Amino acid sequence: MKFLITIFVAAVASVSAFAPSSLSARPSVAVSETIKDLEVLAAKANPVIKFYDPLQLSTTTIFNDSEEATIGFLRHAEIKHGRVAMAAFVGYIVQYNGIHWPTPINLAGDPYPFAAGSPPEQWDALSDPAKWQIILFVGFLEWFSEIGGTHYMRGGVPGAYPKFSDSPDTIPHPVPLNLYDPFGFSKNASAEQKASGLVKEINNGRLAMLGIMGFLAEQKLEGSVPFLKIYNLVSHYDGEPMAPFG
Repeated sequence: MKFLITIFVAAVASVSAFAPSSLSARPSVAVSETIKDLEVLAAKANPVIKFYDPLQLSTTTIFNDSEEATIGFLRHAEIKHGRVAMAAFVGYIVQYNGIHWPTPINLAGDPYPFAAGSPPEQWDALSDPAKWQIILFVGFLEWFSEIGGTHYMRGGVPGAYPKFSDSPDTIPHPVPLNLYDPFGFSKNASAEQKASGLVKEINNGRLAMLGIMGFLAEQKLEGSVPFLKIYNLVSHYDGEPMAPFG
């Protein structure tokens, strides 16, 4: 029951009024987009609110670059944050409900630290070497996304993760599968299916950003998310969720 209620929390926290829409990784052609393109995609993502940019980020320039480069940067940032948030939201629910690998987490035979409590407390219970493995792996993915393929600020597709198979000389060890769609399930998808998936990814990412931050906020400041407080869905956390080694 707790699992189902937790899922419902995300559904009641609408994120459709937030930042302008971003472009997903699915298209494979080079792009150079403007505010007009943002407005078209925003209307598809939310036909009621449509284009919403109260901070006017889309009219600014980053690093004294062009409008197209700035929009590429903003779209890529939203897509990436949305994907991380979706993984974090699902991971939080899985960990909180005691679902974990049955195997030890190190050669010493230590079990998964579910007994430590909530997901932030489970993170705190990990050893520093374990934390560094995770952080360095994410750092590698970030590094490769910046150097592989056409950059999203230079005509590349925002959100498109480069294929490992296209850069055999860059990676010191062969990687048999690519990060995005490793088994090629979407290679035969139609343009309409890709466009529909794009909008879904935008909205799901925005929803997940609010969802995971809602969990963490309620754990630190009880009552900040009334729905979570009323149903007692998350426990209090005394640590610092933004300090990985704190």
